[in-house]
Amino acid sequence: MFSGNSFAIFLKSQRKWESAALTTEVANLFIAGCKEHGLDAAKCCLPHGSYLVNLAHPDSARKKQAFDSFLNDLERCNTLGIKLYNFHPGNANATTREEGIHLIAQNINEAHQDKASGDVVAVLETMASLGNTIGGTFADLAEIIKLVDDKARVGVCLDTCHVFAAGYDLRTPEAYAATMKEFDDVIGLKYLKALHMNDSKAPLASYRDLHANIGTGFLGLSSFHNIVNDKRLHGLPMVLETPVDNVDENGKKTEDKGVWAREIKMLESLVGMDIESEQFKELETKLHIQGQAERDKVNDQVERKKIKDAKPTKPRAKKAAATTESKEAKPKKSRAKKKKKAESDEEEEEDEEDE
Repeated sequence: MFSGNSFAIFLKSQRKWESAALTTEVANLFIAGCKEHGLDAAKCCLPHGSYLVNLAHPDSARKKQAFDSFLNDLERCNTLGIKLYNFHPGNANATTREEGIHLIAQNINEAHQDKASGDVVAVLETMASLGNTIGGTFADLAEIIKLVDDKARVGVCLDTCHVFAAGYDLRTPEAYAATMKEFDDVIGLKYLKALHMNDSKAPLASYRDLHANIGTGFLGLSSFHNIVNDKRLHGLPMVLETPVDNVDENGKKTEDKGVWAREIKMLESLVGMDIESEQFKELETKLHIQGQAERDKVNDQVERKKIKDAKPTKPRAKKAAATTESKEAKPKKSRAKKKKKAESDEEEEEDEEDE
């Protein structure tokens, strides 16, 4: 018999700003459920924040909206007896990276000053991409932590898929040791509060966030053998975010959440297992073959993008000069319309990135 001993929840809808209040009845049900199953929510529950919240946005209205949602989640954690709260740091689409980092820390500090947030720890999640996304490097997270006043109430969740996609290797004992040393040197292992355990459909340094089932992706089973046998991590919540979709012979998708139970059992079996044993090699090979088609598909996409990005950008061909008559027939009003549409498109792109 086996079961999970850590878990994640959404404290409210992760894709809507509006949410119902947390009632005493619901809070008591959660607390009673944890007690019934022998779970200490303070140590093993790792809620995930809203995907809409961007604490790095400088606009006053959006900043307030994001902060209010963030603070509300911390308050809910405190009510439920949860001590860790995981969230995506944010993106600097509307500001500079430096200012975005300052805004994130500023929002965390402000939330910590509210007594309703209790002593809940704000846990910054490692991210897969660079560009405007904040958290794709250990240095990003270290800069945020540096600016947080109460160091006891800030930490990091290491997402294995995300860090691998961002260029941090975990596959061999040597690569794993080097990555964890860099984490310790740049951030500090004392700030590591939890892990998201996901394989990656995309290769190293692809900057693509594509979760795969354990052992079937580019990380492979050896990466997770390295993690579960690292005694420094024992006792930290490790949460699976792996796919549960099954596709039958007719192409119909169904959910098989039993995948998580099987992966928990498998990860537990890796503790103390000899990586050179036939048992490990057989399991590693089986899972590698299982994920081959998906890895090949995504790798092809990544390689084609590399080729495309390497090509020099061709200058746009100039339109044929308009005749004097057509120029006179089309007043400056049309230019104003184009300018207005361009500004509108920029705003829409910004909204999509924030989400």
